[in-house]
Amino acid sequence: MPEHIKEQLLKEIKQLEYELAHELPAEIKKARALGDLSENAEYHMAKQRQEFVNARLGQLKKRMAALSLVNLANIPRDKAGLGSTVVVFDSTKNEEIVYRLVMSEESDVAKGLISTTSPIGRGLVGKQVGDVTTVVTPNGKRELEVLKLTTIHDEAGGHEGDEEEAAAGA
Repeated sequence: MPEHIKEQLLKEIKQLEYELAHELPAEIKKARALGDLSENAEYHMAKQRQEFVNARLGQLKKRMAALSLVNLANIPRDKAGLGSTVVVFDSTKNEEIVYRLVMSEESDVAKGLISTTSPIGRGLVGKQVGDVTTVVTPNGKRELEVLKLTTIHDEAGGHEGDEEEAAAGA
């Protein structure tokens, strides 16, 4: 799992745990002191927030567990997968588009960062140069042909070589 995603999730978990253990009990105690709980909006809001925080913590911890199981060795070296940069020709739009397949926490469509769980991401995972895939998006069907593929392994290998060249030149 990329370190910045892990840090982002851990930061949110820590904030929510603090709120659950310190802030919400104080709010609930203060609201109880106001009297009749059946018509006490502050109390009901604090209890609803407590339920939400508990649910969100459960989601985040489940996501952390799932992400910790990601094994880079299982990502194919010759097919599109997590971390791949894929250049496609979109025959629907009649243009070349560059996508980088990322985890959902990193996705940003405007920057070409596509989650592997999005319709386009799912359509590209497992594809090789020359493959054509049809994806159904909210805007309709799109036919994408893979023109160029750089996997996470290619990029890692390329960076290591750059560092060796830089060291040799220094």
